[in-house]
Amino acid sequence: MLSSKDLKDIINMGIELTTEKDKNKLLEMILVKAMKISNCDAGTLYLYQDNSLNFKIMKTTSMNVNQGVNGEKINLPPVPLKKENVCAYAAIYQELVNIPNVYNSERFDFSGPRNYDSMTGYHTESMLVIPMMNMDSELVGVLQLINALDNNGNVITFNEDSEFMLTSLGSQAGVAVSNMMYTEEIRQQMHSFVAAFATAVDEITPYNGCHTRNVTIYAHILAKYINKKNSEGECDEYFDENRMEQLELAASLHDIGKMVVPLDIMNKKSRLDKDMDKLEQRYKLLKVYYELDMIKGKITKEEFENIIKQMDDNLEFIHQVDTYEYITEDVIKRVDEIAKVVYITDSGETIAWLTEREQECLHVQSGTLTPDERRQMREHVVVTKRILDRVHFNSHYSNVARFAASHHEFLDGSGYPNHLSGDQLELETRILAVVDVYDALTCSDRPYKEPFSKETAFGILKKMAQEGKLEERLVLWLEQAVKEQTQL
Repeated sequence: MLSSKDLKDIINMGIELTTEKDKNKLLEMILVKAMKISNCDAGTLYLYQDNSLNFKIMKTTSMNVNQGVNGEKINLPPVPLKKENVCAYAAIYQELVNIPNVYNSERFDFSGPRNYDSMTGYHTESMLVIPMMNMDSELVGVLQLINALDNNGNVITFNEDSEFMLTSLGSQAGVAVSNMMYTEEIRQQMHSFVAAFATAVDEITPYNGCHTRNVTIYAHILAKYINKKNSEGECDEYFDENRMEQLELAASLHDIGKMVVPLDIMNKKSRLDKDMDKLEQRYKLLKVYYELDMIKGKITKEEFENIIKQMDDNLEFIHQVDTYEYITEDVIKRVDEIAKVVYITDSGETIAWLTEREQECLHVQSGTLTPDERRQMREHVVVTKRILDRVHFNSHYSNVARFAASHHEFLDGSGYPNHLSGDQLELETRILAVVDVYDALTCSDRPYKEPFSKETAFGILKKMAQEGKLEERLVLWLEQAVKEQTQL
């Protein structure tokens, strides 16, 4: 007869099982409670996977056996679903099975327990097997309990009260494990979705192949360092599992909007890039026109030679300017002088020595992008937000889209797209801003620049922090975290 305490224990078991979020702890809790209810010496928890029962937790108190509690694999083959095996039988027919003495039973094949006994010196006697089912009556796993004990430590048969309570535990455990597995499936689905998008972004251009992955790695490294500072009492912030997961997902998605940026902008490795070929072809054509003018007597040979030399000098100058790290006013002045020169054909067609497009590109003081190209590139954060707003992120991932779409915002409000500043920027956004710039400076696959050394990159980051754009402590912590990571 169950007491009121037993009933309370059943209710409390359900509460505890549904509140545990760690899978390994949940499985161990189920087996420990089952062993406590029945006061037995040993137990095994199996999970149903791939049409078999897989060992997950094994405990034998008298022999100090405690396997699988931290998720480590138990080196035993899965139990096939054949009804000759007692655990498989309980799983197939969804029945509780109570065996008073396995050595006196011919109902099932107990060669396994007997072989185990002969190898270890253990003596398996009474056994209780309970299927774990979820709310849809689907098999989740099986509990196998061995050797119920009386108050004096003698092996006895599992009693009816234990059967009732363990049947209840089996149902509660089945639901709890099933819910956790379902949650894990959703989590895996979310991560696979993010990985697919991140791969798509990195695959569209050879010059972005490692950026998404690097930013995610650096964000994780910095967040872990913040946790270290928290443990040392130097920082109030802390990244628990969910906060870390959201940060990493946001890092993986931060450049998703680049999928709509034209490839000729994404892959632009110099100021003129592919326009240089068009310019060279036009110069070849112009030289032919000038040579014809000389033949026709419109210009002298000396004038022709001077024009050709001037064109060659200009072309050499343009090639140099195309890859300059920084353009000065003197350079811009000479570019404008070249752009003033035109050739007019006999039919009245005007051919410029430098087109307006080429002139604009050669005016770019640093980098490779014109103002309009830079605007299109910056638009990727707006598109990132637009894409992610169409994705349903449950409460577990509610911050991911916001973090991802704000990684180009700076503390002083000079970032984009919304010019957020100060306290409007959460720690995750500040972290992404720092690591995004760091990887952009140090990565080796950018078409328009050589990678900076770590020392130079952190010098630039510290200057940006002094200018009020980045959070200085995050820059210093990332520098230390990267240094420690390198030394491992």
